[in-house]
Formats: sequence, C-alpha cells, structure tokens
Amino acid sequence: MKWRRFNGEPIHLPIKEEVRRAIVRETGRGHRLKVCIGTDSQVKGLETEFATVIVFLREGHGGFMFIHNEKTRDVYSIKERMLVEVARSIEIAYELCDLFTDYDVDMEVHADINTNPQFKSNLALREAMGYILGMGFAFKAKPEAFASSSCANKIVN
Repeated sequence: MKWRRFNGEPIHLPIKEEVRRAIVRETGRGHRLKVCIGTDSQVKGLETEFATVIVFLREGHGGFMFIHNEKTRDVYSIKERMLVEVARSIEIAYELCDLFTDYDVDMEVHADINTNPQFKSNLALREAMGYILGMGFAFKAKPEAFASSSCANKIVN
C-alpha cells in the first residue's frame, strides 16, 4: 500500500513505522494526540476511487494526515460501497491499534454514513456500526465523522 502526506510527499516506510515515528515525535513535543481513521469513495464513470486517511489531531495545535488512495473498476451497490469503505478503515485501524494502545493514543474509526434515514448511505449504518464496535473500536458516523466525510472526501473530489 502506498501512502503519502497531504502535500503529496510519498511515505517510503511501512505505514506502521511511519505512524509510530509520528506518535513518538508529537508526544515528545508535548502534544496530546487523537487519531481518526476514515475512508470515503467516489464513483467516477466506470471507476470507483477510495481514499483512506489517518488523521492525527494535536490537542489545541491542529493536525496532519497520511493518505492512501486507489481506484477500482469493481461495481458496488451503495450499501456495499459504504461497507467496503468501513472495511478499508478497519483494516488500517487493526494494523495500527497496538501502537495506539502502547502509546496511549485515543483512536476512532469514522464512517461516511449518514445517521438520517432519508439518505441512501443510511442503509449500511447498522452493519457498519456493528462491524466497527465489534472490532473494539470507537465509532463515529456523520456529522461527527470528519475523517471520512471531510478529510478523505477532499481527496476523492
């Protein structure tokens, strides 16, 4: 998986090592960290582009993020696409969760799913919430799920 910074600079280390270094650097500077992981997607013609972000919030001092995006020609229903987004976020959260435990960093998984039943994405809310909470992660949906609905959304649009 190829990751990059928001400025486009590629990350050459394995993502787990890069995240560990970021945690050590930022906590060494006295910052209290919270990490939010989210994925968004956009259908563009025959392709669906997914963007997964790892957002680091420095309490009172802004934040930064690492980005992974890829395109596929797979065709999804809206519910399937929402659950693929959640699965991509969980995959990264699971890979990194021991770091967050070791360094006492709060972590949330954000789902780009609307809590309002009038929106199509709401079809996947119960399954997404069960999947994320069942894995032992904190869960946020819209409007609180900024990692997916704002940060990752900015990458795919």
